[in-house]
Amino acid sequence: MSKIYLTRWFFAVFAGVVLLYVIAYAIPSVAFAAHVTLASLFGLTMLDVLLVFANKEPLKVERDVQTRLNLGDANNVVLTVTNLSAQPINFSMIEGYPLEMQDRSSVLTGTLLGGSTKTFNYIFTPKTRGTFKFDDVFIIIRSMFFMASRRVDLPLTQSFDVYPSVVQMKKYELLVFQQQKTTTGIKKIRRLGNNSEFEQIKSYVQGDEIRTVNWKATSRRNELMVNQYQEEKSQSIYCVLDKSRSMQMEFDNLSMLDYSINSALVFSNIALRKGDKAGLITYSDKLGTMLAAEKSSGQMRRIQESLFNQKTHYKEGNYEVLYNSIRRTVKQRSLLMLFTNFETEFSMRRAIPMLRRLNQKHVLVVVFFQNSELQELAYKPSKSIQEVYQSTVAERMISLKAKMARELRQNGIQTVLTLPEDLSINTINKYLELKAKGAL
Repeated sequence: MSKIYLTRWFFAVFAGVVLLYVIAYAIPSVAFAAHVTLASLFGLTMLDVLLVFANKEPLKVERDVQTRLNLGDANNVVLTVTNLSAQPINFSMIEGYPLEMQDRSSVLTGTLLGGSTKTFNYIFTPKTRGTFKFDDVFIIIRSMFFMASRRVDLPLTQSFDVYPSVVQMKKYELLVFQQQKTTTGIKKIRRLGNNSEFEQIKSYVQGDEIRTVNWKATSRRNELMVNQYQEEKSQSIYCVLDKSRSMQMEFDNLSMLDYSINSALVFSNIALRKGDKAGLITYSDKLGTMLAAEKSSGQMRRIQESLFNQKTHYKEGNYEVLYNSIRRTVKQRSLLMLFTNFETEFSMRRAIPMLRRLNQKHVLVVVFFQNSELQELAYKPSKSIQEVYQSTVAERMISLKAKMARELRQNGIQTVLTLPEDLSINTINKYLELKAKGAL
C-alpha cells in the first residue's frame, strides 16, 4: 500500500510564493517572478511525484532474527534495506518493534543509490518467555527534490519464540570444562575419592588422601603411589522449580522464576555433560511438570521445551504435595536442586518439616535469593536521615535472609543463598562440590 504526502519543503516554498504575491500588490514588477516561482513549484512537485512513484516496489526490507530468542540476553536483529530502482532514494523507516520494547519513536534513516543496500542493527533483550511479534515496517520515500514523499507499508510480520537462554548454557559449559576455571568463578575442587569408581594408579602429589595410597604399587615402583578415582556416573539430578507467587518478584525486569529457569537449563546441561541423568519437577499449590531423570540424547531438548511453558501461579507453594509426589515417583536416591524463595521466617519454618523429610531420602539443596536491590541500598552512603533509616531496614532484611540460611543448614539441609546474577555460578559450584565429596 502506498500514500503520497507533500513535504515541509513544498509548504515552505509555497509560503514564499504567497509572500511574493502579497508583495506584488505593492510592487507589480514582482508579479512575474511570483508566477514563474509558482509554476516551477508545481512543475517540480509533479516531477517529484513521478519519480517517487516510478517503481511499484522501490525498496525491499528483510529482517534477520534467529529462530529462537534467548531469555534475558541481547539478541541481535538485522534489517537490510535494498534499493530496487535505478535512482537515488532518501528514506525514513519505522520498524515494527515488539510491544515489549516500548519503542515507537526510533526512526531509521538513510540514502541509497540505485541498486545499493544498507543494514541497520539493534538489540532486543526479552525479559519474559513466550511468543513475541514483530510488526510490519513502513517507509517514507523521497527523491532528490524533496517536494513530495511516498509512504510504503511493507508486510513483514514475524513471530519468534523466547526460550530459556542457550547462550548462558553454552557459556557455563565452556567455563566448567575448560582448563582455567579459577579465574571465571567456577571453583576447581579436588575430588576426595569417596564412593567413586576406580580410574588409575598415579604418583602421589601433595593434597592426595593418605588412605588412597596403593602400598603394593608403592613397593614395586619404590615411590609413593595412590589410587585415583573418577566421578560416579548416571546419578539422578533433578531441578525442582517453585512456581508460587514468591517467585514473581523481579530484578532487572527478570522474575526470579525466569532466573531459575535459565539456571536450571545451564545446570541440567552440565549434569548431562558430566554423565549424570537430569530431570525436572515444577510445583506451586499443586504438582506441575514431572520429567523423569534421563541421559538420552533428546533429554536436553525435552527439558528446554518443558521450561519454555512454565508460568508463575499466584498461590502459596505446597511443600507437602511436593514431598508426596517425589516420594511416589523418584525411587532412586537423587540430588534435588530446589529453586525457591523465602521472604519471611514463618514461610521458611512452615516448609522445614517437608524439606527435612526430602533430605532424609535424597540430597536436597535449597537455593533461594538475596535481594540485590537491598544490597545496593544497605551499602550506599547515606546523606539524610531518611536514607539512614532505609539503609538500616535493608541491612536487617539482608541479615534475616542470612539467618534463614543458617537455620536451614542447622536442620541438615544444604543451602545456597545467592544474588540473582550469581545464581548459575553458585548452583554449579554447589553441584561440583557435592560431586567431589561423593555426597550422592
